Amino acid sequence: MKMNIAAVLILAASLPSAASAGGTMRHGVPVPYVKTYEVRSVTVAPYSGPITPVSAEFLSDAVRRLNGEGGADMLVIALDTPGGLDASMREIIKEMMASKKPVAVYVSPQGARAASAGVFIAMASPLVAMAPGTNIGAAHPVMLGSVPSPTDMQDKDGKKKKSTPMEDKVLNDASAYIKSITQKTGRNVKWSVDAVKKSDSISAEEAVKAGVADFMARDLDELFEKADGFKAGDFGRLSVKKPAVSRFEQTRRQKLLAAVTDPNIAMILMSLGAAGLFIELYNPGLILPGVVGGISMLLAFYSFQTLSASFAGVGLILLAFVFFIAEIKVMSYGLLTVGGVISMTLGSLMLFKQPSLGGLSISMETTLANVIGVVAVTALLAWIVIKAQMRKVVTGIESLEGKRALAKTALSPKGKVLVEGEIWDAELVSGSAEAGEELVVEKVSGFHITVRRP
Repeated sequence: MKMNIAAVLILAASLPSAASAGGTMRHGVPVPYVKTYEVRSVTVAPYSGPITPVSAEFLSDAVRRLNGEGGADMLVIALDTPGGLDASMREIIKEMMASKKPVAVYVSPQGARAASAGVFIAMASPLVAMAPGTNIGAAHPVMLGSVPSPTDMQDKDGKKKKSTPMEDKVLNDASAYIKSITQKTGRNVKWSVDAVKKSDSISAEEAVKAGVADFMARDLDELFEKADGFKAGDFGRLSVKKPAVSRFEQTRRQKLLAAVTDPNIAMILMSLGAAGLFIELYNPGLILPGVVGGISMLLAFYSFQTLSASFAGVGLILLAFVFFIAEIKVMSYGLLTVGGVISMTLGSLMLFKQPSLGGLSISMETTLANVIGVVAVTALLAWIVIKAQMRKVVTGIESLEGKRALAKTALSPKGKVLVEGEIWDAELVSGSAEAGEELVVEKVSGFHITVRRP
């Protein structure tokens, strides 16, 4: 027994104590060691707008710069988003979770929100702060371009509509994804799943109480003050003492592409492109309308491709343009224009029908304005064409009709007349005329004209 006790004492003495391992003793119980992460410099990447491939590129660049040579100690994403594309959101989250330095999410400024895809991005961060007056939530996956209302989710009897297998698949995938993220970051798993399945949304105060956000901060200074001593997951306890702050902004290219990839702007560009091409086809050689129209059309197609637009919707819009062009060339008494309006309206409504996390759609006002604008341009060009066709001929032999003629010889009824400085063989419609008498050209047939008295 004595030898056993001695062996235990020797073994205990050989093991490192809590203090020697870097831990502390509290009430005689060892406290696990928590490393300290020094934050001497911070990069702030502000982003406001929907989550699209352009925003994914910008925020991914910010994370890569953070982890690159000479990068700051921490990145703060100042986020304000209504949501966006699932693929772009996942690209951002993968970069954040693979980062070797902490990436904080700050929902700001006051009045901002982190909705839909923004919820997933926030939940993937080891530190989430929210400005007063902000909110987070409503991450239910929807079809791009459609936001379901309570009445949309009910049948005629007021009961909940049965979801399609595709909707169930997308919903279950999003639920599992946010659950795995929140389990890793230690946030409120139940609320996060409810935000996806029930579109739950809460204010900043409620988010802090529910363990969705870590704290509220009016500005960056307050954020740094409260982040000092905060345990940020695997990075350890943060030590933030008045860090040097730098900003990471979008490039001019990214700002331009961000504007272009707005669905409403894309729709306007397509209509502008169609109008320019209409004018160029009607009057070849103007050049400017054709150049502007071609560039606008290509930018619109880039945006549609980036936003995963429906091929059927794009096809219907292009078919509408074909109808409008045909209306200028073919007298259909408005039938082709009506067909074009119907085709363009249907194409606009079904243009975006891909799974998404909300925030991207074409407003009905934009759709109506584009349809009315294209129809107005088509009607104007058609009116110009009709007016030109009805205009009297002003060149060639046919232009002699209605001109004054001077009888060079007596006409009874045939003779010679002088018209526009040229002598013609002429025939009087009726009666006879003396030489020197003024007549009017009635009709031109080859090199023979018919004249009449005024």
